[in-house]
Amino acid sequence: MGTHDPSSRTTGVPARPTPAPTASPASASASGRTSAPVSAASAPASAGSASFVAARARVALDALEHLVSGLGTGILALVALLWLAVTAVACLVGVGLFLLPSALHAVRAVADRERARLSRWGPEIIGPAPVPSGLRAAVTDRTVRREACWVATHGVLGMFLGAVGLTLPLNAAHDLGFPLWWHLVPESAATAAAGWWPVRDWSGALFVLLMGIGWLAVILLWMPALARLQAWPGRRLLRPDAGTDLVLRVAELTATRAAALDAHATELRRIERSLHDGTQNRLVAVTVLIGAARRALTRDPADADAALDRAQDAAEQALAELRAVVRGILPPVLADRSLPDALTALAADCPVPCDIDADVPGRCAVSVEATAYFVVAEALTNLAKHSGASRATVTVRRRGDRLCLTIHDDGRGGAQESGGSGLTGIRRRTEAHDGTMELASPTGGPTTLEVTLPCGS
Repeated sequence: MGTHDPSSRTTGVPARPTPAPTASPASASASGRTSAPVSAASAPASAGSASFVAARARVALDALEHLVSGLGTGILALVALLWLAVTAVACLVGVGLFLLPSALHAVRAVADRERARLSRWGPEIIGPAPVPSGLRAAVTDRTVRREACWVATHGVLGMFLGAVGLTLPLNAAHDLGFPLWWHLVPESAATAAAGWWPVRDWSGALFVLLMGIGWLAVILLWMPALARLQAWPGRRLLRPDAGTDLVLRVAELTATRAAALDAHATELRRIERSLHDGTQNRLVAVTVLIGAARRALTRDPADADAALDRAQDAAEQALAELRAVVRGILPPVLADRSLPDALTALAADCPVPCDIDADVPGRCAVSVEATAYFVVAEALTNLAKHSGASRATVTVRRRGDRLCLTIHDDGRGGAQESGGSGLTGIRRRTEAHDGTMELASPTGGPTTLEVTLPCGS
């Protein structure tokens, strides 16, 4: 038998075209599922680009505000620079020696304004010591020389950058709105913000619109850089010498330590005075009355009973005064429950109707709560004695790592700190904890006392 050739069967037979595969419902649904993520991915991309543009716009607006405020200090710096230059020229004939101290003080005033401005936009710049009184010492002072260099730099560069930062938004607004009004003005006035050529047709107006979009892009991209460049000389030349911040902090801690020691000594004197003038006298009276009762037992038991009754009354009064002293040191309700409960109990004993609005989640340190209790107790005592108020309000809030106390009353006002007043004690006790105290008490009232204490985060 011959070998079978498979190709012989298909020779001369036209091949049938292979049908194209049809998409099944499953494959169609699968293709639908695969196309959906593509359209969904475009939505987050557009949202992300919109949020990016909004963030850049906020940064650009902040930079514009910074540049405009820097333009103001730049104008002042230029005036101080001109005054300093005139004084230097006048020194050649001797007249400027009398004007030099005032010129240096003017430079210091402008530099302090720049320090305050930069501190609002970034790390705080601590001001230096006052300008030396002696002429030679003032001229040779390193800080004064650096301030003079800053005046020369900021009076020229800072004012120029501020003017550029103010001009860019005006140019953008001019060119973006140009197609709306170009045909309403004379041909000589229908120009772009740059004023390169007059526009005579709509194609030129649309080109100016594109220039406005370009100005807007420049604002979004380069305005923050201009603000940083304007602030750089001030942060470079007006910052304090190395170690100044540490020295000031050491001085502040020394002062607060002394205030803490004074507050502690004052508290010890108060406790000693309360025990000596109150509780000790009551206990002496108890001893005397008990002795009198023992002697009266043999003569007249009725007199002995009366003496024992008086002794018991004196002992109860001594016990009440002793409890008051203990509550003044650390109230049991503060230790056992919370600061709002302790303040509520304190307000209940105040002669003036007092509302407590306390929202303090969690507990603070014992020393912080004791100081807050002392502040409120001393403030309520003062307003009950001197304010003539009909109502008081105590508000306590915890904001981050600060415990904020506000004591407000509708009294006659006019409260002032003096040598031995309770307000002085409040300030010393507050500053001992690195806290702050602010008093607003105009004549006629009302009076508001605000105290903040660090309490940890």
